[in-house]
Amino acid sequence: MAKYNIATIYGDGIGPEVARSSVRVLKNALGSDALHFEELPGGAEHYVDSGEVLPEDTFTACRDMDAILHGAAGLPGVTYEDGTEVGNDLHLLLRFKLDLYANMRPVKLLKGVTSPLAAFRDGGAIDYIIVRENTEGLYASRGAGVVLRGEIASDSLIVTRKGTERVARFALNVARKRNGAPRDGVSRLTVCDKANILRSFAFFRGICDEVSTDFPDVEIDYAYADAMTVHLVKKPDFYDVIVAENMFGDIISDLGAVTVGGMGVSPSGEIGDNHALFQGAHGSAPDIAGQDGASPVATILSSALMLDWLGERHDDTNLVEGANRIRNAVNAVLSAGEFIPRDLGGSARCSEMTEAICRALD
Repeated sequence: MAKYNIATIYGDGIGPEVARSSVRVLKNALGSDALHFEELPGGAEHYVDSGEVLPEDTFTACRDMDAILHGAAGLPGVTYEDGTEVGNDLHLLLRFKLDLYANMRPVKLLKGVTSPLAAFRDGGAIDYIIVRENTEGLYASRGAGVVLRGEIASDSLIVTRKGTERVARFALNVARKRNGAPRDGVSRLTVCDKANILRSFAFFRGICDEVSTDFPDVEIDYAYADAMTVHLVKKPDFYDVIVAENMFGDIISDLGAVTVGGMGVSPSGEIGDNHALFQGAHGSAPDIAGQDGASPVATILSSALMLDWLGERHDDTNLVEGANRIRNAVNAVLSAGEFIPRDLGGSARCSEMTEAICRALD
């Protein structure tokens, strides 16, 4: 059996709790010999202690190991002189240094979870993936914006042909592998932009169009970002895969998460050609850290995404089967209704959810 080395950064706040839960579930799903977890320092608390948010040894391990599993990073008041948060730099540095250009955010209504959308209450009624371009767009200006004499501030939005082509191709490949949108079963890529206003987004749309000609089996669709916030509430079952610029993708993925129960059940993967990082879409929630009150579901589902990626990359069906077993176990626990995390209206602690998911795997 192949063995994979996982760079594991627990981070801040609830990060250590949810990451340890995920490690336990992964070992339960695959056995203790399939994955080796290397615990590495990093995050806002480490910055306070050492002056480094991402130590060089941690980066080297992340670069050289098979995948990265991250809990969460960030603490209130731990900021740089320009006011930006230190914790965010952990995964941002990894994102840019390792060229993790596609942020994949599945939005799926799980069995046993009540959507705030009255028309979509059944598990699977909402099931789409947002692919967010992860290294360009407005976020490319991080650390490089200009503030003039305390009167004018500016950041640049960057869209390149290379960056757009590869994220569009990534998103179209994701659509090709899925079963289509819940409403009609059509494999569909929706391009989310503001092509009616800004040349950069018209350029983004045009390149997505060009790449889509290589995927005649995937329908191409368009939505302006402001209209998308309406569509994801009114007709979420129409969507299969959505591709968007960095900032727009960030915003609509949080909106999508709320429609399926919130950030506590929302996984994410930051994926490049040779490296990938997986973490729950939520933050570090320091106000509940150390209380065993966090939901581990998002990070556990992110670890399943990690197995999908590793399994496909290494043609290892054992990992893909393990990922499916983890998702099935999460669904089984939530649909049974005995153990529901606090963020979904229940009272189950992080440790109780972890135990219940492990039992479901057994």
